[in-house]
Amino acid sequence: MALPLFLKKKIPKASNIGRLRKIINDSEIITVCETLKCPNIGECYSGNTLTFMIMGNNCTRNCSFCASLNGKPAPLDINEPERILKTAKTLKLKYVVVTSVARDDLKDGGASHFAKVIKTLKENSLKVEVLIPDYIGEDLDIIISEKPDVINHNIECVSRLYPQIRPQAGYQRSLSILSKVKESGIYTKSGFMVGLGESDSEVIALLFDLKKAGCDIATVGQYISPSNGHQKVERYVEPERFDWYRRVGEKLGFMKVFSGSFVRSSYKASEII
Repeated sequence: MALPLFLKKKIPKASNIGRLRKIINDSEIITVCETLKCPNIGECYSGNTLTFMIMGNNCTRNCSFCASLNGKPAPLDINEPERILKTAKTLKLKYVVVTSVARDDLKDGGASHFAKVIKTLKENSLKVEVLIPDYIGEDLDIIISEKPDVINHNIECVSRLYPQIRPQAGYQRSLSILSKVKESGIYTKSGFMVGLGESDSEVIALLFDLKKAGCDIATVGQYISPSNGHQKVERYVEPERFDWYRRVGEKLGFMKVFSGSFVRSSYKASEII
């Protein structure tokens, strides 16, 4: 399916991109921007913005929409929290966004390592937003106990499509994570893709479910297939329809709704709080 004109993104000036890439490479940092082939990478790198990916780039799951690598995950790097802190300081970041691959090979899914990263950044007076896997129970408590400023857990798609798009996850499980985080008083955030075959009524139902679960901030973006081997795009949503999703979300009472073709989980994250 050919990309419509509104999905052809202008290439930004490359003045800062090379500098930022060098800092990342020298620090042995992994970013979600590079790993997941984000269409906003040029814009974000030019604006000195990125999302850190911890615990390696080999995911233990195999979701049909995701560009993450699959393979044997590397051992955890105990120096990773300090390397991320050093890089954040080099880039003069005040708001740091951190995510990870799923690490089902680890007893706690890597929650303790995630918590060490949060603690290291918070101790240095940085605001922290984390995009976490589907941690529950004690594993989720480990993350909450470090009090990041925002906890994001993406629900990814409408309920009907879960067996096809997220067979190793659960719709209600993801909603329960958001509810548990909301009870702690931490800002909650979640995002999902459109263009996978959902109807507009299902999108609205998903927004309703997120709000009912206590989600404060929602992101809605266009699914773009990373390769011919991934889930195919069923439709390209018009910009006007994204604007309608945003208005519906605002009427439901979300603190903020980012909705647009190129919106991703970390889109304008630092503008929220």
